[in-house]
Amino acid sequence: MRIRREQPSDRPDVLRVVHEAFESGPDEPGEVALTRALFDDPGYIPAFSLVAVVSGDVAGYVIGTRGYTGDTPAVGIAPLAVARAHQRRGVGSALIGTAQARHEPALVLLGENAYYERFDFAPASRNGIEAPVASWGRHFQALVLTDDPVAGRFRYTAAFGL
Repeated sequence: MRIRREQPSDRPDVLRVVHEAFESGPDEPGEVALTRALFDDPGYIPAFSLVAVVSGDVAGYVIGTRGYTGDTPAVGIAPLAVARAHQRRGVGSALIGTAQARHEPALVLLGENAYYERFDFAPASRNGIEAPVASWGRHFQALVLTDDPVAGRFRYTAAFGL
């Protein structure tokens, strides 16, 4: 497996992986439309748009976009997607690990606590970070990667519509 920055030529494969990872019915998953919108959003961070390539095929994807916790820059991670054939093989772990190494003050995401706690994410409120939507509760998680205080309400980039 190789982790590298996403290239515009990868986008059809990225959207396919996101669709497959979040598919739950006949309609296109909202994560697909969100990913499309994030590619054109001013908060898009190319260094946080990563693909996992296995045997020449895109097997996983993660995108990070600029957000803010109070006045502190942070990165919103969403979506993280792994093709079904590659799930439970370390693809998601490799993508998150690479994102962690990008030297940002904090990473935030909305997801399953049991999955993300292995990467040291914890409910954001434990770090003084408020979710943009209060009902997200403990599923809004953060990983603070600085010794400086990071606190306040998190603001996603415009494409999230929050």
